Amino acid sequence: MRSVRSWLRLAALRRVPPLRPVTIAAVGPSRHKSDDISRLFVPVPIQPSQSDDINSVGSELAGKLVKPAVLRILNKFYQRPKIRRISLENGLDTYLFHQAYVSFRRYCVETAHLPPDLHIIFSDILRDAGHTDDLIPYFLRHARTIFPHLECMDDLKKISDLREPANWYPEARAINRRIVFHMGPTNSGKTFHALQRFMAARSGVYCGPLKLLAAEVFEKCNGQGTSCDLVTGEERRLGRPDGLASEHVACTVEMTSVKTPYEVAVIDEIQLLRDPQRGWAWTRALLGVAAEEVHLCGEPAALELIQEMALCCGEEVEVRRYKRLSPLVCEDTALESTQNVRPGDCIVCFSKNDIYQVSREIERLGHECAVIYGGLPPGAKLAQARRFNDPDDPCKILVATDAIGMGLNLSIRRIIFHSLMKPTINEKGEKEIDVISCSQARQIAGRAGRHGTQWEEGTVTTMKSHDLPTLQRLLEEEPPPLEAAGLQPTADQIELYAYHLPNATLSNLMDIFVNLSTVDDSLYFMCQTDSFKFLADMIQHVPLPLRVRYVFCCSPIDRKIPFICNMFLKFARQYSRNEPITVDWLCSHVGWPFTTPATILDLVHLEHVFDVLDLYLWLSYRFMDLFPAADEVREMQAELDATIQEGVANIVQLLKNTEAGGASSSAAARVDDEDRYTASRRQQAYLQNNDDSDESARLGKLSKRLLSQGLLTHKMMEELHQEWEKNRQKSSPSTGGRGEGKSRKRR
Repeated sequence: MRSVRSWLRLAALRRVPPLRPVTIAAVGPSRHKSDDISRLFVPVPIQPSQSDDINSVGSELAGKLVKPAVLRILNKFYQRPKIRRISLENGLDTYLFHQAYVSFRRYCVETAHLPPDLHIIFSDILRDAGHTDDLIPYFLRHARTIFPHLECMDDLKKISDLREPANWYPEARAINRRIVFHMGPTNSGKTFHALQRFMAARSGVYCGPLKLLAAEVFEKCNGQGTSCDLVTGEERRLGRPDGLASEHVACTVEMTSVKTPYEVAVIDEIQLLRDPQRGWAWTRALLGVAAEEVHLCGEPAALELIQEMALCCGEEVEVRRYKRLSPLVCEDTALESTQNVRPGDCIVCFSKNDIYQVSREIERLGHECAVIYGGLPPGAKLAQARRFNDPDDPCKILVATDAIGMGLNLSIRRIIFHSLMKPTINEKGEKEIDVISCSQARQIAGRAGRHGTQWEEGTVTTMKSHDLPTLQRLLEEEPPPLEAAGLQPTADQIELYAYHLPNATLSNLMDIFVNLSTVDDSLYFMCQTDSFKFLADMIQHVPLPLRVRYVFCCSPIDRKIPFICNMFLKFARQYSRNEPITVDWLCSHVGWPFTTPATILDLVHLEHVFDVLDLYLWLSYRFMDLFPAADEVREMQAELDATIQEGVANIVQLLKNTEAGGASSSAAARVDDEDRYTASRRQQAYLQNNDDSDESARLGKLSKRLLSQGLLTHKMMEELHQEWEKNRQKSSPSTGGRGEGKSRKRR
């Protein structure tokens, strides 16, 4: 018996991998502590086996184990300092050691038949023929099973080593690129000069921050005889009539190709390298675009960082400085009241509520105003801009958010800051409200006065007098130099992580990658991934391949809007079932056909529907087979854009209608977005098909209000009438025709 035991123990020890020192200390001076990183690793669950003929050999050789005695051995094992020291040498810090011990204890206590080798070890310890330390190899084997990263930590660190991102782009490194930085303030002509070189080149790519800017360059190039294609996340348009690809491309910066060779590349608003969410796209374009000449347009604050990044690529930066073409003057007095607005004024607000309030006040004073904010579709923004710019249109006042900062050509005489406080997202991903930066103040104020328009000289002021000194200080300050450019993990890097950690969720993989990543802190930072992880968690239960899941989680949606998130989840579910998302399916979920909004709530919902259609188009260019209705959806968007334009043109009336709803409006707001809109659509369809005077007369004011809010349908009304009629007849069986007449009168 002793020889059999010895043989089994020897065989078991041979199966246990040799102890290999592994550390998970944080990398880089700004990384988290080891314990914080360790908490990101979720243990792989191991279910204790209940019956196994092979494992029952241990019981036959050494007899059954008394579980309380096993538990006492494990508790003694946990308390030994030597065990903790050896565990630390093998990558198990305090947190991981405790998690591994809890799992190991549960496995040993709850398993009906332990493996023969482990069973014999416990038996020997109980008989004083072995030592508690004999459990170390088995414990480490169990720890490596539930924490696979212990075996591949070195590989994970290599994958997330982002210290030399320039080497990710061999096509660009193979070219001796010439970099030209067109540096100057707003309305200085820097982008104009870069585009002149772009259109004169035999091939080129324009990389813009917004779809509006890319579309503007697309139209300008084709209008001046340079064939140019448009490429955005949601749209592809060819410039050549023969249907062939053009040598020039205008695209949003995220869509920049780093494989296609060009003669000239123009990267606009290069200072957005610092953007905490999208900065990675400018970094990728700057380091990766394979162009002989790379023309950058942006603020002087970006110069030093760009020079350092170019130096890492073995390139030099040629600087061209520009001055503002028209003067900009900060006024000595604040506006104080909307009664003091004049033609050509633009009041800038940083919240929709302020937009609504100011628009209402201006309309009350007898002025017509245009409204522009970030949530509007591009067509609606352009329509409002044309209305404001048209000298023959009675609309002479503009109320807008900082969405006017770029992408729109506006003839503004004076910028008026309604407030200088703006909600922002800090470096930790937390929302806070703070005074706008001097860079933001200059960008917005610079929209006043534009060379070649009726307002050659621009002025800027504030609504409130106490804000004016702050604005003056912001405009006098020089924006601080950019400190770092953004980076983001690629799909290939996350796939490599998933290969080593097959049981981790996508959100967990992203967390681990970011926390283990090594970056050159003097040049780069990791962009925020909160939106990515939010979407990853939302669709974690949906069975999707990792690459598809990654693409879905890159979707450009607002995660704060329940309706949009709900539709995103439905898209993912349809895809997982391999069911095409047809135009009929989409129409049934978004409430097509669309009608002119009657309240602000209706308008906001239509804006969300437009974003859902944008999401569909974005996915259709990545998964064409299951999102086949791109053309039809684009037609729906055009119709919806026109409907939203009608609503925005009457935004003050929508505000009045919303206020007239009183308490009912707030009650409707508590109904789920999708359910409320579905009910509203049913109600509108009914009214369109049954609009007669008798029906209208039959409904009371309360009934009409409930129907208009979508809280009550016609079917529900009929059921209530029938139920009331039955109750009336039961309570007054002998009233006859006179009772009938009274009941009609009450209705």
